[in-house]
Amino acid sequence: MADQYAQSGDDIRPTEIPAIRWEEPPEGPVLVLLDQTRLPAEEVELVCTDAPALVEAIRSLAVRGAPLLGIAGAYGVALAAARGFDVEDAAEALAAARPTAVNLTVGVRRARAAYRAELERSGDREQAERAALAAARALHREDAEASTRMAAHGLALLDELLPGGGHRILTHCNTGSLVSGGRGTAFAVALAAHRKGRLRRLWVDETRPLLQGARLTAYEAARSGMAYTLLTDNAAGSLFAAGEVDAVLVGADRIAADGSVANKVGTYPLAVLARYHHVPFVVVAPVTTVDPDTPDGASIEVEQRAGHEVTEIMAPQAPVAGAETGGGIVVAPLGTQAYNPAFDVTPPGLVTAIVTEEGVVSPVTADALTVLCDRSRQVTI
Repeated sequence: MADQYAQSGDDIRPTEIPAIRWEEPPEGPVLVLLDQTRLPAEEVELVCTDAPALVEAIRSLAVRGAPLLGIAGAYGVALAAARGFDVEDAAEALAAARPTAVNLTVGVRRARAAYRAELERSGDREQAERAALAAARALHREDAEASTRMAAHGLALLDELLPGGGHRILTHCNTGSLVSGGRGTAFAVALAAHRKGRLRRLWVDETRPLLQGARLTAYEAARSGMAYTLLTDNAAGSLFAAGEVDAVLVGADRIAADGSVANKVGTYPLAVLARYHHVPFVVVAPVTTVDPDTPDGASIEVEQRAGHEVTEIMAPQAPVAGAETGGGIVVAPLGTQAYNPAFDVTPPGLVTAIVTEEGVVSPVTADALTVLCDRSRQVTI
């Protein structure tokens, strides 16, 4: 079995990857992103000078992951304000860039509200620009703090569910520092277990069709010296059958009011497998991912992506003989139609627990989520 064994020592690179940062060079403010479409082959930065550039970065998945999208959306509003563009138009375009991830809309609204409030109060656009940037920076900082608390709550839950340590955790997609202002969501819990000597193995789904698990989670696990093994998505069932999975940890892009969880496509089958094999299925996400305005899973808008992501093997960071620049290697007959939802929805009955920075919800019910969100708002106020 090809895998990666745990490492330790000073040679291990840190996981605090600068996925996003605000800079103010002489020519004007910019938002600098780590281009996640180029990983793991290259660590290349993408510089956005306006909201349309950021919208394209979001749509192309150069910047991705629910919490980070919220941060990016807030900074995008601040960028539009600082560069003298129409803030309302920028906010509308940013919020619509990816429909399923609710954090994006939350971040955009927060920075826009700060801009509007200051403009109404003082009538000073420069003051309003600073207010929008302050809101974005606050959200960035709060997400980092939330990540730390989620990791602590998640590790405590794992130790309760699986006493004795030696956890073998299966994860899907990418949920580390590449999607967060801190160490991430589900990956942060696995990382905390690793640093406490309680992680035996991290099973990493490759996560079709864009391979965020293979390209990004394996990248972060290797940087952290974790013991990990990469597997194809359809190999997960054999792992469960062999008794090699102790828990499933995943993130979320939107959690409906009833506890239904939208996450990267392939998550729902894992939840079904976990239930059949009596394995805990745990969702780790900040409270901002819970959307009280979405009543249930059927109400979640699921993004449909281009069919070529399925009919071609994409390798944008490596030139391929005979392939167009930016294209891929065709693996299906010409004209093949592809079903390519970016997400699927897992019903609350299959979710063992939802871990947030404010605590753990288990069992997952609408009432429990309402209490959690109310408590979070009180803390914020």
